[in-house]
Amino acid sequence: MSRVLLIAATTGYQTRAFDQAAAALGVELVYATDRCKGLDDPWHDAAIPVRFHEPAESIARLVDAARARPIDAVLGVGDRPAVLAARAAAALGLPGHSPEGAAAATSKPLSRGRFTAAGLPMPWFFTMALDGTFDAVADRIALPCVLKPLALSGSRGVMRADTPEAFTAAAARLRDLLLTPEIRALKDPAHDEILVEGFVPGPEFALEGVTDAGGLRVFAVFEKPDPLDGPFFEETIYVTPALLSRERLAEGAATVAHAAAALGLVHGPVHAEFRLSPAGTFVLEVAPRPIGGLCARALRFAGRGEVGLSLERLLLQHALGDTLEGYGLEALASAVMMIPIPRRGHYAGVDGVEEARLVPGVDDVVVTAKPGQLMIPLPEGGSYLGFVFARASTPAAACEAVRAAHARLRFRFETSVAIAPPATP
Repeated sequence: MSRVLLIAATTGYQTRAFDQAAAALGVELVYATDRCKGLDDPWHDAAIPVRFHEPAESIARLVDAARARPIDAVLGVGDRPAVLAARAAAALGLPGHSPEGAAAATSKPLSRGRFTAAGLPMPWFFTMALDGTFDAVADRIALPCVLKPLALSGSRGVMRADTPEAFTAAAARLRDLLLTPEIRALKDPAHDEILVEGFVPGPEFALEGVTDAGGLRVFAVFEKPDPLDGPFFEETIYVTPALLSRERLAEGAATVAHAAAALGLVHGPVHAEFRLSPAGTFVLEVAPRPIGGLCARALRFAGRGEVGLSLERLLLQHALGDTLEGYGLEALASAVMMIPIPRRGHYAGVDGVEEARLVPGVDDVVVTAKPGQLMIPLPEGGSYLGFVFARASTPAAACEAVRAAHARLRFRFETSVAIAPPATP
């Protein structure tokens, strides 16, 4: 039985999809997750404990574990796990992204520097300290611009500024986010700076695929039909196939392939984001990991006499050396909505889920919020209420299905109330 090391922040619904795919393939998964080595397997997953901020010690632990249970392939789920996965693959002598490439891909300044050096279109950019001010950097800025954290994903903390006042407000808001205990607990020095870059107009797309021997195999290109122009950049709907000409699709894929090569992403999953601007194709990121959350459920593959195959299934096959020739997306258009959080509050429940599931074309409605969980909208928030999935004959019909289902959902929230301390007698 082949054995795959899967490195993740924690085990959850995304790793459960890999579990199911591994069972279908007859592959054994060995988990490594970010946890204290002193804990006695609290999640009952027999995971190897690692710490992303202690890579050398974590790699030593993974190499030692592989002596007892030899590993045939390595995959990472999430940005920081992907960096550790690249280092683990190199240490174990297995195919994977270069460790330097994975580290550069998950750093906005490093990736943009490599893109620029490779001759790819890039907006101007620079980094500034958390206590930086507009006056201190005014001579380097052309408005509108965008402020971003260096190492958060899912558009978290990303804000557009059209005026000096908006820049000052966005910088203060992002600084407050990066100084929260949740972020400081990550012990990532990337959270000590802010990226400032020029705003790139145009529609945005996401590409899912793998690199192999430096080449790019495209699984799907998602269109993001809702405009992402700011002031925040909350992603709501992904739909594939994208409504683009064959020439524009080829241009986007070729630019992503160029960017992946510039980073050193040579073997493994890639999730890329790019914009089609009047000035060219601008790659925003090429992450050395698959698409996050439950969004991968929007992709179903067929080939070699099988149908309904998951992205996780193909990634496992690729990691183990399969060429993936003969596989492709199933014919129907597919859309996923990441259900946005309308306001801050503790999640209290939802009505209308069954009504939403009855909308023609809807595959499923999955609410991932937990009762009592504090839900925070973007730009500070880092989660969604859940996901809506649909399949239809056209991309437009799939989009309409997820929108109609969302309209039937009625979420309830309880507002937090601060309790004053008792008066001193």
